[in-house]
Amino acid sequence: MKTAIYVRVSTDKQEVENQLQPLLDFANKRGLEVYKIYKDIATGKSSNREEFNIMISEAHQKKFDAILVWSLDRLSREGMVKTVYLLEHLSNIGVNVISYTEPYLDTSNELARNILLAVVSTLAKAERERISERTKAGLERLKKQGKKLGRPPIPENTREEIVKLRKEKLSLREIGETLGVSHTLVSQVLNGVNKRGVKNSISVSSAK
Repeated sequence: MKTAIYVRVSTDKQEVENQLQPLLDFANKRGLEVYKIYKDIATGKSSNREEFNIMISEAHQKKFDAILVWSLDRLSREGMVKTVYLLEHLSNIGVNVISYTEPYLDTSNELARNILLAVVSTLAKAERERISERTKAGLERLKKQGKKLGRPPIPENTREEIVKLRKEKLSLREIGETLGVSHTLVSQVLNGVNKRGVKNSISVSSAK
């Protein structure tokens, strides 16, 4: 199985060797053909992901069949939700993920892959629900503080200009470009004007 090795390390040269040599030995023992070694350098909180992006691009080009990493958190540190999406995406394009320090994480085994993705998907769903609950709690707190939520109101002078330009037979898109707003907002304003009983000389639905 043609395999890419991905390491993400700090600028410490010793750390590179600490990860890389065991991965090469593991690949040799498993009979994996090493296609290429991708290495990104992380400095403090920043992380250069250039090699990772190249690797994913070449994965789509079917240049290798698996990615070998030291651990899953080296492949992705963006939370469980994004990690499971990455694993599922790689699986869908026929690329397995093998973790050196996590023997259970080997998606080249179909049964293990199905179990792993099911478990990780469940965890990801739980994380999404926790995020949703925190968001709802935050919105409730803002409401209790009397803060207005949602989009800011459209200035009255903007509304007047929209109606004026519409009466001059400009299309919704032309009005939007003139005033620097979306044609959707223009449509909403004109629909609101019509509902309030103010005649609009041209039907909104006639705009192209």
